[in-house]
Amino acid sequence: MNPFDYERASDARGAVAAVAARPDAQFLGGGTNLVDHMKLGVAQPGMLVDVTRLPFDSVEARPEGGVRVGGMMRNSELAADPLIREWYPVLAQALLAGASGQLRNLATTGGNLLQRTRCPYFQDLTTPCNKREPGSGCSALHGWNRDHAVLGGSSECVAVHPSDLAVALTALDAVVRLQSPGHDRGLPVHSLYKLPEDDPSHDTVLEHGELITAVDLPEASPHTRSAYRKVRDRASFAFALSSVAAVVEVADGVVQSARIALGGVATVPWRASRAEEVLRGAPATEETFRAAADAELEAAEPLRHNEFKVALTRNTIVAVLRDLAAAEEGSG
Repeated sequence: MNPFDYERASDARGAVAAVAARPDAQFLGGGTNLVDHMKLGVAQPGMLVDVTRLPFDSVEARPEGGVRVGGMMRNSELAADPLIREWYPVLAQALLAGASGQLRNLATTGGNLLQRTRCPYFQDLTTPCNKREPGSGCSALHGWNRDHAVLGGSSECVAVHPSDLAVALTALDAVVRLQSPGHDRGLPVHSLYKLPEDDPSHDTVLEHGELITAVDLPEASPHTRSAYRKVRDRASFAFALSSVAAVVEVADGVVQSARIALGGVATVPWRASRAEEVLRGAPATEETFRAAADAELEAAEPLRHNEFKVALTRNTIVAVLRDLAAAEEGSG
């Protein structure tokens, strides 16, 4: 690991100013991803600004409706919060599906959203990787690509985004609150990430020095139901081969609204807009659910080793929607 400067931030403005002043500076949250990358040589910051002591570690009901989650809230505490468990079960389920108990005790909300891909070629300094070293090539395109993307890839990169939390927040239409030297702003989670296109080195649209201070969840309707399902190689401590987050309202056998996001199959947390269009106003039947999944996956471009992800994702979408519709029918 290379030498680096360390500073513990006492306030958000100071933290933002410190990082913005040095191009080689980064924020340090739980460190569950960044520190690993520093050990591997993937990341070599010249300065770390520790933001874990900033007062952004709570869940608060907002007067205008909805909930504000602090950017430094630990994943395990957020998953156990009574407000989250009652009104946003898709979020609690996604958090509990991620990593291990020990890691969830360290990982923060902001850090989770900004974690980088676990593509083995990205983490292996001996192999070409456009995300780590722009212009060097993508080893996964013609290498071992079982875990890679079938949606949103490019000729430069097919690495999947690893966050379960981001998939749930995308389905919830959550908004990230950002603090920067020049201005503060809010950004929908689905707009936070950028597709790799011709420059996969930047995962997000954040400017250098912007700090995630909170995530706002919209007010939950008592008529909606939500769920997160993750399919992986083993029951814990494994990244998704495919995952589905869904927030759905069904009344009198008809889908009134649907928000769906996919994980493990795309280069960004993937909003399934085509599936949502098929579902709105349609009968809540197996046939509709399958048509919605097919519409979304029509654009899939499987690689040599991951064609199975298309069928796996189709079946997972249908299963999640079927279960949510059945739960609504059973409550009537």
